[in-house]
Amino acid sequence: MKRADKNKLVLKELIDKMFEIAGHPLKFEDVEGRKDNWFQQYTMTEAQNEEWRDWGIKLIMKKRRYNRYSADREMRMLDLYCGLKISDSKYDT
Repeated sequence: MKRADKNKLVLKELIDKMFEIAGHPLKFEDVEGRKDNWFQQYTMTEAQNEEWRDWGIKLIMKKRRYNRYSADREMRMLDLYCGLKISDSKYDT
């Protein structure tokens, strides 16, 4: 299997788990290829976001054989790029 295919499978698992933890009935296939800001239409709490990031770090360490620092950096980039909007942020006004 090519590296790009492996990366896509890891991304699919991460996005599916994000929707599962946030309680939304969506899958990766539902948002794949969309050009709009789909990630702003759905929300998750800070606790759910933290749970997803912790789960994702472990998955990336296992599947991509990254150390904890690199896996954490990868998850933070993914959260920034397509993480769901946080609904109970202490910075909300």
